[in-house]
Amino acid sequence: MMAPWIICHCFAFFLIFNRYSTTAQPPPHNYPTANLSTTWNNTDPYFNPVFPDENYTHHFIGSDTKTRYILLRGLIGPTVACGFYCNGNCTSCLFAVFIVVTERGSDFYINKTSQVAWSSYYRTPQVVWSANRDYPVSDGAILNFTATGELILRDVNGSKVWTTNTTGKSVVRIITFSINLTDSGNLVLFDVNGSVVWQSFDYPNDCLLPGQRLFEGQQLIPSVSSTNLTAQKGLFSLLVTDENLVAYVRSNPPQVYYKTRPSLLYSLRKRKYIRFLDGSLSFFFSSGHGNPYDYIVILKASSAQYMKFMPDGHLKVFEWKLEIWSEVADLLTDQEYGNCIYPLACGRNAICSNYQQCSCPVSNPHTIDYFRAVNDRLPNHGCSAVTPLTCNAIQDHVFISLQDVTYYDYSTTEHYDNSTTYMENVSMERCKQACLNNCSCEAAFFQYLNASSGACFLPSEILTMKTIDPYFNVTAFIKVQRSQKPKKSHPIAVIITSVTGSCLFLLGSEHTHEHESHALSSQTRC
Repeated sequence: MMAPWIICHCFAFFLIFNRYSTTAQPPPHNYPTANLSTTWNNTDPYFNPVFPDENYTHHFIGSDTKTRYILLRGLIGPTVACGFYCNGNCTSCLFAVFIVVTERGSDFYINKTSQVAWSSYYRTPQVVWSANRDYPVSDGAILNFTATGELILRDVNGSKVWTTNTTGKSVVRIITFSINLTDSGNLVLFDVNGSVVWQSFDYPNDCLLPGQRLFEGQQLIPSVSSTNLTAQKGLFSLLVTDENLVAYVRSNPPQVYYKTRPSLLYSLRKRKYIRFLDGSLSFFFSSGHGNPYDYIVILKASSAQYMKFMPDGHLKVFEWKLEIWSEVADLLTDQEYGNCIYPLACGRNAICSNYQQCSCPVSNPHTIDYFRAVNDRLPNHGCSAVTPLTCNAIQDHVFISLQDVTYYDYSTTEHYDNSTTYMENVSMERCKQACLNNCSCEAAFFQYLNASSGACFLPSEILTMKTIDPYFNVTAFIKVQRSQKPKKSHPIAVIITSVTGSCLFLLGSEHTHEHESHALSSQTRC
């Protein structure tokens, strides 16, 4: 289970944004709206707490995080803001929506224009959406809310990084909704009639906020890590299909590691969506009204919440509790097997047991080590083959047998409608031979369905495996490369030859030197 987010207590220094179209003024404590023809510059003199310049910037002491607010909803408690979010020296910045937790402090300072600015305690913000997660900008980037109603982000070199593409749609203002128990953190562009033209809720990254929907065909893609907010490339994804909510790992072929049970109503073939509500992740038809047709229970919120698809493939709900962001739900985790149902719970080629106890496969009897831990101190980083498989020596491919070991989620094999990866009503020997005949196959997982035949799954890469109850009658056959043993020499033959040579040499010496004594001659006979 993931440890709670590390939260930093810190002082924040209030500065004013540069707006090209207006004279810079001290920002109000609550400014969630911006009008047309406004520009914000992602630059400042870097957080002089005694003489802040005309920017409104917060530096979170104890972390590398810096934010420059554009829209902010209040100053006390969990609140939502949008603006520039930077790490380190601000060479990599996002235009983002984030939740920030503040507590008004009792201290204040006087800046060089004799204006009073309050200091506050600030926790590290939680980014819940960003416009440019794969294309971060540098210090000096510009966000422009144009006179034609388009929001444009340009990097310091002037190149266009992101846009809402809303020119000519009568946009008149931009607003963020306050964070509360029903709606939160939606960045919205409105037209003259008050209708929504564009909203960040329609373009999810890795988070869902209360009230937000994820429609059929949309997906959540996790970030690389908690500090690298770039989207993962080809690993985990969570999406709504025409049947259910499905989590994939992008292996070869892509594999399902979680899915909700199909609803009796899914055959209606109406477009579906899920919605994060207070107390549930609920399933709806887009053309329907009223109650959801299915739901996953979540602890009702007592404070601000957000849902996040994590870098390790978990879908978690966090809530602000007792001065920290606490995990209140881990929605995809199986109650029986725990984290072992996740594709990389123990890394590649490893076995997960007893709620994420990780080990490498061993032969029975254990005579040769075919796998070793990638890192002995971090067993969840997986295992590597001592001798990698090679197609140049398939005659040396053999199996090690692992009883009561299966793939991380063997039940998902029903999704693989491909004769090269999944077969039914076959014998164990046929299953094993099919893997040996296919060089790209790395294992054969066999489950007896009756006395003589069963189901066979042949993955081309091995992620995490898990131990399973003997009731399921499953065996894993892991393909390994049998190492070529060097031919042994025959020391007896060498010794005989050596002794014989010595005898011949000495006998020759005896014939040549007949005057040698009979005692020496007798010593040379063999």
